[in-house]
Amino acid sequence: MEARQKRNAEIYVHIPFCVKKCAYCDFFSGAYDVEKKAAYFRDLNAEIRSFGKTDAGDGPANAIYGPADAYVISSIFIGGGTPSSVEPERIAELLESIRETFTVDPAAEISMEANPGTLNKEKLAVYKRAGVNRLSIGLQSADNGLLEMLGRIHTYEEFLENYRAARAAGFTNINIDLMSGLPGQTAADHENTLKKVLSLSPEHLSCYSLIIEENTPFYALYGADASALPTEEEDRAMYRATKAVLQASGYERYEISNYAKPGYECRHNTGYWTGVPYFGFGAAAASYGETVDGTLHREKNACALNYRRLPKEEVEDLTPEERMAEFMILGLRMTRGISEEEFAERFGTGIDTVYGPVIEKHVRYGTLIRENGRIRLTEYGLDVSNLVFEDFL
Repeated sequence: MEARQKRNAEIYVHIPFCVKKCAYCDFFSGAYDVEKKAAYFRDLNAEIRSFGKTDAGDGPANAIYGPADAYVISSIFIGGGTPSSVEPERIAELLESIRETFTVDPAAEISMEANPGTLNKEKLAVYKRAGVNRLSIGLQSADNGLLEMLGRIHTYEEFLENYRAARAAGFTNINIDLMSGLPGQTAADHENTLKKVLSLSPEHLSCYSLIIEENTPFYALYGADASALPTEEEDRAMYRATKAVLQASGYERYEISNYAKPGYECRHNTGYWTGVPYFGFGAAAASYGETVDGTLHREKNACALNYRRLPKEEVEDLTPEERMAEFMILGLRMTRGISEEEFAERFGTGIDTVYGPVIEKHVRYGTLIRENGRIRLTEYGLDVSNLVFEDFL
């Protein structure tokens, strides 16, 4: 009998530990003691090693998506929290657990989030030996006053020190996270940050506008009173400056909030936007893919340190209509848009049969372009993307 071809998949691992939680953050993360961290990593490695087994012996196993040997892992993303805040050996151990359980493509992109103030030469050497080949460093701003207001633990100078240490350690693929629309921030502040960061020539930049999330200190401060936040005009000026400055410096905008030098697009996120299956390990981590019976399934681990002893959250089998809507919304986040041929192959029907009037409407409004078998957002469409996406739900 011919062996079944392995399917591509991605892995996300959530490390919920931080030195201190930032004032704007609503992710499952925080500062915990040594014992809780040790227990969490025991659960995390056990969860990885039990993937696809029906009887793990030490807690519930995930047999929904089939055995690990049915997949080849094309990317791994270690996020948080602040993965760089824990002992680097923890990162090496969990990557070893993944390799012992799954077939990992030798050319896989292995990304890890890190915050300035938590990196050093010794840690970086361990990450490099363990196979991490892409770092994502959360700077947010080059203004020390803004960093303090955000609750960050570092200064811009500490970021520079950590960035240079990463380069010295041999990391040739580095992303820097930036935020705009911050309380008290001006367009000149943000443009100054962009210029300072560009002088370092990172391979990738993720640029987001601040969102005031519920259950955060920022929500208590600004949820009902936005007077300290930049005006809508100021926020749009920062948004326009980001596009203009980065594109003039050779960075391609390949997704709504992401820019990269040619060839350095984040493969993990690109896989997510194009429907590659992914498996999440750790608290609050989600998994998505085809089950052993052919159903497209999504589920999320509980948002608790003892997540392996709690029921899954947001468990759902996606209907054909939901699958099509996700294909459109996620695919249109990318500036290259979606392929009409791929839509037909994946869903067995032409795209006009399902979305003809919606597409026609947005082409007429100037928010979509349809050409050469692809549909994508215009520059204006990227600016108002959420309004476009609503029509595909």
